[in-house]
Amino acid sequence: MSSTFSLTLKDILEIKPEVVVLPWGATEAHNYHLPYSTDVTEAFEVAAQSCEIANSKGAKTVCYPAVPFGANAQQLDQHITVSLSVKTMYAILEDVCTSLTKQGVKKLVIYNFHGGNEFKPFIRDLMGKFEVFILLIDAFRMIPEEVDEIFDVPGDHAGELETSLMMYIKGNISKSEAGEGKRNDYNLNALSESGIWSPRPWSKIHPDTGSGNPVLADAEKGKKYFERLTEKTAEIFLELSNTPFERLP
Repeated sequence: MSSTFSLTLKDILEIKPEVVVLPWGATEAHNYHLPYSTDVTEAFEVAAQSCEIANSKGAKTVCYPAVPFGANAQQLDQHITVSLSVKTMYAILEDVCTSLTKQGVKKLVIYNFHGGNEFKPFIRDLMGKFEVFILLIDAFRMIPEEVDEIFDVPGDHAGELETSLMMYIKGNISKSEAGEGKRNDYNLNALSESGIWSPRPWSKIHPDTGSGNPVLADAEKGKKYFERLTEKTAEIFLELSNTPFERLP
């Protein structure tokens, strides 16, 4: 494996990593049928397998365990949810950059699996402070054509796509307790218009905390999505590993 869960110092010295991958998720409710750890599980499993594929083709990557908490201020009415502040998330990334650049590792990938996490301002700032190249991958925004091909109504939180993926990864997910993932309308009409935004008061807009109906989910769809997502991600990791730092971006 290419994950620090299993790699020893001897392994790391042999790999001499060019790219370090930091999966980032969140701990939050995912309707009534998926675990709170869904985003964390997805982030790590996809990132670690992508590293494995890339390394089999000559890349030098390693995958950290996933950061388990994210930006969840609008979900704090849901039991045991933890939300990281902007300054905490920035501090984590700054410490990661400080540590890695002292060791001569200059390529960092943030592999994000939680829609509420926003990293772009952090990355602009940190790449100005450190001799580091930071690549952000928002996994749910990747391979849109394949998503449309595989899923009927993907949903954006604990719906068909995410439930299928977890059914494949975990193998013991049941849809029997799942809510329909209905979305209530905003009381402010402007929020339905393009270019207008405010964070969703999650439990009011999504009563069962899901966004998208998981009824059509199945493990075979999850397998197909997982394989295509990891193959695409592995291509990116391989290219980044093989590109000299001086030639980035």
